[in-house]
Amino acid sequence: MTVSEQDYILMGEALAYAAKAAEMGEVPVGALLVNRDGEKLAGAGNNCIAAADPTGHAEMHAMRDAAERAANYRLPGTTMYVTLEPCAMCAAAMIHARVERIVFGATDPKTGGLQSVYRIGSDGQLNHQFIITGGVRAGECSRILQDFFKNRR
Repeated sequence: MTVSEQDYILMGEALAYAAKAAEMGEVPVGALLVNRDGEKLAGAGNNCIAAADPTGHAEMHAMRDAAERAANYRLPGTTMYVTLEPCAMCAAAMIHARVERIVFGATDPKTGGLQSVYRIGSDGQLNHQFIITGGVRAGECSRILQDFFKNRR
């Protein structure tokens, strides 16, 4: 699927959540969940450290918030914008939630669950498949992570 102007803009909003996470000392990953009309349902940054929660990834927070608001654990017709390729845990949760499309920025060669290491949601092994668009604003998404880790060393 091609990158639209809306993809570019909404990834910018996910980047804003990543920047907020970085300010809190969290790994700067941001996520934004929208419906088919582009209406924002929920957004979040990573919060694993402050919450002492190994599932505190940005995508998980966004899905929890949206599901709670919808009073439904299924989120069909939604698109998840996330600054870093989701890990296997987040990809599996998005399978269960029936997220329709995932748009990510930077690839994750160590733990990427969609393309880099695993192919969750596109390998035909599960009961749900994603539409995946990667590399949206990849330079900016990579840079925020690189700067964060460079400043920690």
